[in-house]
Amino acid sequence: MSASVIELRGVRKTYGTGDTAFEALRGVDLTIGEGEYVAVVGPSGSGKSTLMNLLGCLDVPTAGDYLLAGEDVSGMTETQLAEVRNRRIGFVFQQFHLLASKPAWRNVELPLVYAGVARAERRERAVAALERVGLGDRIDNRPGQMSGGQQQRVAVARALVTEPALVLADEPTGNLDSRSSADVMALLDELNAAGRTVVVITHDLDVAAQAHRNVVIRDGQVVSDLRTDAGLVGAPT
Repeated sequence: MSASVIELRGVRKTYGTGDTAFEALRGVDLTIGEGEYVAVVGPSGSGKSTLMNLLGCLDVPTAGDYLLAGEDVSGMTETQLAEVRNRRIGFVFQQFHLLASKPAWRNVELPLVYAGVARAERRERAVAALERVGLGDRIDNRPGQMSGGQQQRVAVARALVTEPALVLADEPTGNLDSRSSADVMALLDELNAAGRTVVVITHDLDVAAQAHRNVVIRDGQVVSDLRTDAGLVGAPT
């Protein structure tokens, strides 16, 4: 059995207090092993965005435990969470979050800047990451000189440059046309085939179907956890 990259135990997240309190997650248990490719699926208001924030160490649970690659991050300070995010998680968002004035390799090296890696090594690793996603000939191009699909590939390269335990993709095809979407999903397939743990947060069942396992969340609870070859029984539409 593979080691767990993600382990949630009785995780709850409540916003507000008293009469205005809203429980966005209500006792979530979830384990994702090393090398898995999982889609977390749910409609708006299901709790999947809250879950994404917790998985990405952008927030902490109100109750319960979260172990990331064996490290308990549930009660960490913001400074500690920032360090974990930089070391262990590679993010791919619907919005590419690229710096318009910087060439591709400069965008990709940013996590290494925060990690204190030397300049020469940063460039070497950034270029290698861009080559890995098929953009070795675009390292000096700025975002405005690239298509949406190419910009998302830059974002994937940035997510990979620290060799994280987890690649967390939040609606990664939401701003792309069908061809670019297919390219990005094929890239995530390749990363997983190479052994990377990939978790995609999505409401798109076509995107979810490319994962090997679908976790369906509704009203703050996991209502289904299935291998995709078994079909999305009970998935929301």
